[in-house]
Amino acid sequence: MLTVDFTRFPLAPGDRVLDLGCGAGRHAFECYRRGAQVVALDQNGEEIREVAKWFAAMKEAGEAPAGATATAMEGDALNLPFPDESFDVVIISEVMEHIPDDKGVLAEMVRVLKPGGRIAITVPRYGPEKICWALSDEYHEVEGGHIRIYKADELLAKIRQAGLKPYGTHHAHALHSPYWWLKCAFGVDNDKALPVRAYHKLLVWDIMKKPALTRVAEQLLNPVVGKSFVAYATKPHLPKADAK
Repeated sequence: MLTVDFTRFPLAPGDRVLDLGCGAGRHAFECYRRGAQVVALDQNGEEIREVAKWFAAMKEAGEAPAGATATAMEGDALNLPFPDESFDVVIISEVMEHIPDDKGVLAEMVRVLKPGGRIAITVPRYGPEKICWALSDEYHEVEGGHIRIYKADELLAKIRQAGLKPYGTHHAHALHSPYWWLKCAFGVDNDKALPVRAYHKLLVWDIMKKPALTRVAEQLLNPVVGKSFVAYATKPHLPKADAK
């Protein structure tokens, strides 16, 4: 299940991509399939080991084209172990809402992104996320949980302040908002409640089968109750007079 829309965020074969806070690796895997040179980085060593196993399995199965590479590594988003201007593309999906120093993370992403490079940032959308917080303290008051809710204008302002130029936004995963409202209402760790189990089965069916009905429904509902807000931006080239 991808949050970044690669029709709005195109990759070229050979692009060097950083998936920052990659989690289980869903965007990193898609970039690898598209021929990129991918680095998947996360502070969670257990998840990184799983991502590395999947990269190896994908290579063995021939899922990635010739020239594509993939590396999984542990690292700190506030102190990235890469030189300046190392990547053509940076993706950070559903991560910034967890990090106290979000401006510091943005600064690090800008530092390692090449001039002219592209960045995709996704965070939980304000409205659906606000409902989750209202329904359940347990949803966000956990170690490593969500510490803020972004309004779209607030996030875009921070992106601009970091020196990036936004060029597009959209919302995603409208069908997932009701699922999390149910989880919050019945207990975040309560997977046995009938409404939660029934809705989860619907989501699994939708992800596996991709029926036209739910695809169209989600497209129509995304502007209203999309679970995620997605922003795309570029790092401007320095004017020639200012280039060192």
